[in-house]
Amino acid sequence: MSGARSRWVVVGLVALTCLVAGFSASARAISSSSNASAARRLLQTSSVVALGDSVPRGTNCACTPYPNLTANGLASHTGRIVKATNDSVAGATTSSVRRQLNRREVIADLRAADVVEIEIGANDVAYSRSCGTRVACYAPRIPRVRTNLARIVARVKSLAAGHRELIVLLDYWSVWLGGQFATAKGHAYVVAAEEMTDRVNAVIRETARASRSAYVDLRAACKGPSYSYDETHYLSDDGDHPNKAGHKKIATTTQTVIEKALHI
Repeated sequence: MSGARSRWVVVGLVALTCLVAGFSASARAISSSSNASAARRLLQTSSVVALGDSVPRGTNCACTPYPNLTANGLASHTGRIVKATNDSVAGATTSSVRRQLNRREVIADLRAADVVEIEIGANDVAYSRSCGTRVACYAPRIPRVRTNLARIVARVKSLAAGHRELIVLLDYWSVWLGGQFATAKGHAYVVAAEEMTDRVNAVIRETARASRSAYVDLRAACKGPSYSYDETHYLSDDGDHPNKAGHKKIATTTQTVIEKALHI
């Protein structure tokens, strides 16, 4: 009997040692990230808040929009409760989102957030008949997008209420119509749409880098790494907003970026 007890003690010690070692390794992996606080919070009950325009809002799609799908995916991955709050507004611009950040209910949402998804800028350079396909007519609006987006990110950070939160900036596959819908408008439209998308996405990417925010390249996700694929199958019947498959693609791409940033 004493020999049996000794064997059980040894086995128990080995198991405990392995458990402690595994826990320590996981703890080191999380703590090594600059987003360790957000990672720890996300492994508990967590909040994902979305800001932006009609894309995160889910306009023209009788489906669950990508902010909610992202939260559901994170919940499934972590086994924890992840709440989604969608504060995006159809038709929003960078200026209107800046104003929105002074609203009491939005401030409360952001103060409780662990992850904030922001997709904004396309409506600042929306296609108009007055400008047509003349890129030079839209170009003067880009500096305002840059200034406003930087201030949006700074404001979101200031509302973090003493805890670290991950800010995720998403770009666009096209700031105008996309896929075959753009092609139907003619070559000049396609060229101008690509150029304006380049300029807006460059601002989003540079802002993410400067603010140390996570960045989601939706143009690559929807059009391939060389931006040469036809993304029509991700678009709703208006050619402007994502359909169910599009929202799912955005959500899975964004979830991957979040999990990488938080090491979860």
